[in-house]
Amino acid sequence: RYSQTSYIVSNSNIDSFLKKFSVPEEDVANGEVPASSHLLKQQVLLSACLSCEGCVSEEESLKISQQNLEEVARVLGLNKKCDVSKHQVLVVSVCPQSLPFFAVKYGLDIPEATRKLCGFLKSLGVQYVFDTTLAAGFSILESQRDFVQRYSRRHHDSQALPMFTSSCPGWIRYAERVLGSLVTPHICTARSPQQIMGCLVKDYFTKQQKLSPDKLYHIMVAPCFDKKLEAVREEFYNSLLESRDVDCVLTSGEVFHMMEQMKVSLADLDSVPLDHVLGEAGDPALVRHQGRGSEGFLEHIFKYAASELFSLDVEEITYKTLRNRDFQEVCLERDGEVLLQFASVYGFRNIQTLVHRMRKGHVPYQLVEVLSCPGGCVSGRGQAQGETGGRVDKALVQQMEEAYSSLPVRLPDTNPGLHFLYQDWLEGQDSTHANTLLHTQYTQQSPSQTLTHTKPPHIQW
Repeated sequence: RYSQTSYIVSNSNIDSFLKKFSVPEEDVANGEVPASSHLLKQQVLLSACLSCEGCVSEEESLKISQQNLEEVARVLGLNKKCDVSKHQVLVVSVCPQSLPFFAVKYGLDIPEATRKLCGFLKSLGVQYVFDTTLAAGFSILESQRDFVQRYSRRHHDSQALPMFTSSCPGWIRYAERVLGSLVTPHICTARSPQQIMGCLVKDYFTKQQKLSPDKLYHIMVAPCFDKKLEAVREEFYNSLLESRDVDCVLTSGEVFHMMEQMKVSLADLDSVPLDHVLGEAGDPALVRHQGRGSEGFLEHIFKYAASELFSLDVEEITYKTLRNRDFQEVCLERDGEVLLQFASVYGFRNIQTLVHRMRKGHVPYQLVEVLSCPGGCVSGRGQAQGETGGRVDKALVQQMEEAYSSLPVRLPDTNPGLHFLYQDWLEGQDSTHANTLLHTQYTQQSPSQTLTHTKPPHIQW
């Protein structure tokens, strides 16, 4: 069912990449990565998280240190040296919010920029490149259902509402390590788009390819450093197969920096279409979900709940700005009665305001979409920082938001691929398999004895 798009693997590109980012050849052959390698180091920016130090354990710090270009070079280097039968298949999944970054940097529209990015990745030896819109659709649909179920038990379950969205790892880390039981029972159990994509690739796609999951190396390109932390969570590791759902997260900025270091000429890159997870032929249409600069969980859940709970069809949503554009609310009213009241809360300053109100019992919302980055996912620090680092490049963010809004909106409810996968992969929407692969649990996590008491190297707080 799967046929790879025809493309040229450029030996010169592979050699250039390995020269810039690889470890010495004798260490590649042995599968070893020396700690002294002077290569691009990743950051973990917990989005100005107020939980300060002691949040990342030594074990997590070690795992995060492997989420970089050096590790990708190690895999490519081993593939180049070892027998074909021992090769790992490289798959890259790209978040839709990363695509505007490459479009702005390349000076192209998003579809053509995506084809150029795909051509570059495949010239390195990556076999498949997907975008994660399908996985985000699963996350939205499961979040919609979770909210309606919580709403139906709100009178006898004090922890049912408000429901907080669960797609932002910076917010989840802060909730688990600092806020604890005040918040964790309220967090939606649907996995984030990144981790659902991990399951889709490592479970469904590997079966279609007749591959063991450990023979596939899955790279995620994301706008946010915090996604590296999410990828190393214990529940997303299969100890039996010794395989992680997402093996390595690279930020958009890291990938672009790699291209700059390699002196890649955009004109010399082939325009290669993305691959289909379901194996269809042709160039998949790039679409987005509703919402500015993110996956639009609030808007999708709001419209779904209005229809399911009150038989109201909502066409347009009107946001009311409260403290700033990153703290907004929407209301559903009928005959003067407020039926639903949702809020979007972005950035830790606004999150602190929300938590303060919650402690006092003054939160009127049934759902809150929480993102740790001001401006949403497009403004993730893995792509929105200025060239000198530190401050967000506001002009760049505005250009990315405009580019992102140019993509057509497609509702996940109308995506036939999702309906097919619910049956072919998950054995039905309410099956045990679906609940296992599409959901997780978030609980209070006390600092352990293994936590570092000083800031780990290469982690920016």
